[in-house]
Order: sequence, then C-alpha cells, then structure tokens
Amino acid sequence: MKLGKAIGTIGSLTLVSRVLGFAREMVMARVLGANMFADAFLVAFRLPNTFRRFFGEGAFSAGFVPLFGQRYHGEGGIDEARRFSAEVLAIFLPALLVFTLIGQIAMPALVWLLASGFAGDAEKFDLTIWLSRLTFPYLMLISLVSLFSGLLNSMHRFAAAAFAPALLNLAMLVALLLVREGGPKTAEALSIAVVIGGIVQLGLVWWSARRAGISLKLRRPRITPGVRQFFKVVIPATFAAGVYQISILIDTQFVSYLAEGSMAHLNYADRLNQLPLGIIGTALGTAILPSISKYVDQGNPQEAERIQNQAIDIGMLLTLPAAIAFAAAGVPLVTALFRGGEFTAEDAVVTGTTLAIIALGLPAYVLVKVFTPGFFAREDTKTPLRIALWVLAANIAMNFALVPFYGLYGLAIALMLTAWLNCALLYITLNRRGHFSLSPEVLRRVSRQILAGLAMG
Repeated sequence: MKLGKAIGTIGSLTLVSRVLGFAREMVMARVLGANMFADAFLVAFRLPNTFRRFFGEGAFSAGFVPLFGQRYHGEGGIDEARRFSAEVLAIFLPALLVFTLIGQIAMPALVWLLASGFAGDAEKFDLTIWLSRLTFPYLMLISLVSLFSGLLNSMHRFAAAAFAPALLNLAMLVALLLVREGGPKTAEALSIAVVIGGIVQLGLVWWSARRAGISLKLRRPRITPGVRQFFKVVIPATFAAGVYQISILIDTQFVSYLAEGSMAHLNYADRLNQLPLGIIGTALGTAILPSISKYVDQGNPQEAERIQNQAIDIGMLLTLPAAIAFAAAGVPLVTALFRGGEFTAEDAVVTGTTLAIIALGLPAYVLVKVFTPGFFAREDTKTPLRIALWVLAANIAMNFALVPFYGLYGLAIALMLTAWLNCALLYITLNRRGHFSLSPEVLRRVSRQILAGLAMG
C-alpha cells in the first residue's frame, strides 16, 4: 500500500464530509443559535455517538481489522475472512438491538447521566429526552457501518467508509434548510435526519462490501473460536473507548451546569478543531493500521516503524499550521464563519476563545491516532486502556481545578493538556518496548515545521 495514496483517498473524501459538516454547523448556528434548543439537540446527538464508541469505530476496529486481515491475507483468503465477519455480525447485531431497546426505555436516566444540569429546567430536560429517543436508533446503524467499514479498510478499500459520514451531514443540512424556523421543530427535524443519515450510510458500505466480494448472511449467533479471539482483543479496547467516553460524559456534565449555550459554544469550537483532525488524524490512523498489522505479522517491525514515522512527518506538516492559525485567530475566524441570525457577537467571542485553547492540543490528537495502531497491530488493547485510565483521572482532576474558576475556558484547557498527556504516555510506552522510535530525520523536519508555524502565527 502506498501510504500517501491511502491518506489522499481517505483525506480527500473525509474533507468532503467535513466541509458538509462545517456547512451544517454554520447553518445550525444561524437557525438554532446557542440556546436551550441547540443544547438539547447536541446532547441528544451526543448520546448515541457516546455509546457507539463502545460498540463500534475505534474499539471495534482495534479488534476486527487485525483479525480480519490475518484471515484475508492468510491461507483461507477471502472465504475465511467472510466467514469470520459473518460470525461477528451474528453476535454484534442482536446485542445492538437489545441495547437500543433498553436505551429507549431508560432514556430519562441516560439523559440525566449525560447532562444532569438540565434537570433543573423541566422544559429543557423533557425536550432533550424526546430528541434523544429520536436519535438513539442511530447507535445501531452507525455501529453496523463500523463493521462494514472495518472489513473494507482491511481490504485497502477506503473510499466508501471515508465518504459515508458525508451522507449524515448532507441529511442534517437538508433538514436545516427545509425546517428553518428554529426552536423545537428544527431540533426535531435534525434528530430525525440523524437516523435517515445512518440508514443511507449503512446502505453505502453494505453495497461496497458486496462489490468487494463480502456478502454477509445473517446466521444463528455462536461463540466460535474466531469470535472468542475477537472478544479477547476487543473487550479491553471497548473499555479503553469507554474510559474516553466517560471522560466526554464528565466534560458534558460540567458544561451542563454552565451558562445556557455553553454546550453549543463548545460544539462549534470543536467542529472547527475537528476539521483538520478528521481529515488528517483519522486518515492517518485508518490508513496505517492494516499495513502495520501486516508487517508485524510478517516479523518486519522495522517497516512498521518506518510507516509510523512517515505518518508523523505528514501529520505534523499538515496539522501544526492549522493548530497555530486557530490559536492565533480563533475569534475572528469564528466571527466570520458563524456570526449571524441567532448567533451573536458575544457567542462568537466565547466560541473563538474556546477554539484557540483546544486547538493547541490538535497536534497531540493527531499523534495519538498514529501511536495507537502500534498497539492494536500487536493485538495489545490493554495498554491503551491503562493509559486511558490515567488520562481520565488527570482530566477529572483538572476539570475540578479549572472549571470553577475559568468556566468553559477551564474545561478547554483541561482537554488540551490531557491530549498531550495521552500522546506522551503512548509514545513513551512504545519507545520503551522497542516498538517505535522517532527517527532523527523526522525530528529535524518537525522542529523546522514548528519554527515556521510559530513565525506564521
């Protein structure tokens, strides 16, 4: 696999999704603003996204991609890989159905768990529960998207999985343009659009998998040797993802007690911060995991290390300028892009300052995406879990220390610092085990990139 070509494919298609997502946020800022309705929808949207990371995406890929790749590149070939995928789906789908049903029944408790600060306002709390019930089926849909995306990525077919999120953003953008009066009606339309977007995403990756020769048939759930191996790898990764989601849950709890609109301010700032992270960090992590897994399986760790160094070089070249630009010009950038309609000048100042703070952690987020495949490729998901626990403890401590004095800005500082802590712990662990070392050449180039970025800032 050509790393540059894979990153280009994933990054360019992710760019389409991020641009649509950015357009969605611009329209949402003007239509909904930063108020009770925006806060309620954002919590409702965050709820399935929080739980999907327990069942899909990072945790699922950490267990599925290396094991699928072993079978696909091994003696059994595509037939063995197809059989393994069907066995995992047979367990995965019923679990998702049961969890989705339980979630609908227990929605008031789930909303309180995520944003108990809303409970003081009965109208806001009830609206959040209703919107959450509308969005929650998205959990099952996007988790299945993760399964099909994982097998496509393992076959180095990155296009469909990279483009799929664009369909969600497009569905939500259409809802905003069709229901423009704001308030609860627009929030409801957005919530319904989330589920429609999930259905279309699943259709795309399912069709792409069929074209690639992987047609999965539903079968009776059985704990096969392959499923046992999958659980052995994915359960620690799920706990690691769970630790990260607990961190997000705690952050959301803190924000729910801040001034009305704080949830929206953080969301709009994070949307800008996620633009380079999604295009660069996600593309890098997705592109290098199958290749690192292959070289580790072949007993060629030097080539795996070379790929990670190359990923760092590319990632920092593209990320450092973005991070410094956001930090230097956060407020004017947010003012130019979001101000208008229901989004006021004061909203722009709060959002822009929050962006300037969290953007300083952007390079760390990208480096984490590069370092974690070094563990996952070796079927080691326990070490990232242990590191995640330390980072969670640090994040909680910093929130309690900073938020009471600095509000939303204190939470942003904690997010930025814990990102660098996570990055440092992952690198130190890989380095001590002899699995990865930053090459002198890459170190020199990154040093020059930092100096040039600071001069630009």
